[in-house]
Amino acid sequence: MKSFLVVFFSLLCVSAWSEEPPFSKQYLVGMHYSQEESEALVKQFQGLRVTDVADGLDVVGLQDVTIMDPAIRPLWRDEQKFAHRIYGVAVTLRLVPPQERAPIFPSHEAFSEWEGNWYEQKIPGDFESFLRADTILVIDASRTREVGFCGSNNALGWMARGMRGIVIDGGCRDSDEVILERIPVYERGGTRGIDPGRIQIESYNQPVNVGGVLVMAGDVIVADNDGVAVVPRAKAPAVAAAAHRIQEADKKARRDLYEKTQRARDFTVK
Repeated sequence: MKSFLVVFFSLLCVSAWSEEPPFSKQYLVGMHYSQEESEALVKQFQGLRVTDVADGLDVVGLQDVTIMDPAIRPLWRDEQKFAHRIYGVAVTLRLVPPQERAPIFPSHEAFSEWEGNWYEQKIPGDFESFLRADTILVIDASRTREVGFCGSNNALGWMARGMRGIVIDGGCRDSDEVILERIPVYERGGTRGIDPGRIQIESYNQPVNVGGVLVMAGDVIVADNDGVAVVPRAKAPAVAAAAHRIQEADKKARRDLYEKTQRARDFTVK
C-alpha cells in the first residue's frame, strides 16, 4: 500500500510539472467600482493639495511610492482660483507604437480613407464610456513619440462626459486651444502629430505605468502645480483623513502668520 501511494503521488507531481503554462497571463488584475462609490471617495479629497496627499501617503507607509515623476507638469495654471487642480478616480489607457509605417498615398482622399480606418480599427472609443463625473483619464504613452493622442476636440468631448482632466506620460496637441478651453492636462511635454501611423490602443482600465508609478483603474488621482499623486484605492480613506488633519494644522499656522504680518486672508487659509 505504501509503495502504491508513493507511485501515485510521484505521478501527480510529474503531471503537474509537465503541464504547460498558459501562453499569456495577467497577474495584476483591477476591479470595477460603482459610480456612487467613486464619487463618495473623491469627495473625501476635495480641497486637498498634492503636498497634503503626499504627507498622508507618508502616514500610511507609502513614502515616495506613488508620486509621479515631477517632469509631468500642468499644461496651464490658474493662480487665482487653482482651476487646474483636479481630483478624480483613474480611467487608465495604454498606448503603444505600431509595427508598421504609413504608406505613400496617391491622393488626399486615399490618405483620409486610410486615416479613418486606422481610427476605427486601432483607436476604438470603448474607453470613453467610462469617462464620467469625477474621473481622470490616465494615459501610459511613454513609448510613443511625436504624437498627440489628446487634443482640443476629443478632450473637450471627454470633459462633456464629466471627466475632470487628463494625466499623460506623453503629450497633448492643440495646446493653445486646450488652454483656452481650460481643460486640465498634466503632461510630460508637447507634441504635434496625429494618431494614425504612430500609435494604437493596447488596453484600457488595466494597470499602467505613468510617471514611474503604478496606476490601477479606480485609484484616486490628485494633481496641482506640485505634480500628480496617486492614492491606491484601498488606502484612500486613511490617506484622505490624515491629509485633512495635516492641512488643517497648516491652515491654522498660516492664519496666525497672516494676522501677524497683516495680510488679508485668502481662500487657502479659510
